[in-house]
Amino acid sequence: MTYITQPQNIEDRSFEIIQEIIEEIRPDYEFVDELQEKIIKRCVHTSADFDWLDILKFSDDANQALLAALKNGATIYTDTNMVLSGMNKTRLDKLGCQYRCYVADPITRDIAHAKGITRSMAAVEQAAGEEGEKIFVFGNAPTALFRLLELYQEGKLKPAAVVGVPVGFVGAAESKDALMQSDLPYIAAAGRKGGSNIAAAIINALLYSM
Repeated sequence: MTYITQPQNIEDRSFEIIQEIIEEIRPDYEFVDELQEKIIKRCVHTSADFDWLDILKFSDDANQALLAALKNGATIYTDTNMVLSGMNKTRLDKLGCQYRCYVADPITRDIAHAKGITRSMAAVEQAAGEEGEKIFVFGNAPTALFRLLELYQEGKLKPAAVVGVPVGFVGAAESKDALMQSDLPYIAAAGRKGGSNIAAAIINALLYSM
């Protein structure tokens, strides 16, 4: 059997194939700019799903806001440990960024129990009480995204940017629609698709571009 064994060669060939398929199935497709191309292609690479060409949405200031926050050593808050584990920690460490997931934290558990809310919502409340520049990255919990938007509207939380790609059937599409209707810098997935792998892929694409 003959097959590619070097990780970088596998990735390089994957992106070549992605470009070949785009040229075949969407010959008139044009990316807005080089960075959006890198982000969208990494989502395709992560999922083998070419719907990302159409469903990944960017606010006008999203990429600039995210890059600036990363360069400033912002803290990234995720809705699951799966998102956290998928991000490139080596690159984040070099930038001086912190990264946290509070969904299993005892304080989060107590907040959720006392208020009768999901732990994902409580984790956002816990993060809102901390100092410093914040990026929120959600791949699974629509309730976390809804709560973030509520706290923002109440003036209790102002993130530098939000990556909102929760997957699912209950509230997922609606929470992302709400994000896209806000004035926050965002990268969001229209509809039901998303997930931890996509959320981490977006952050990694930004890191690899720096």
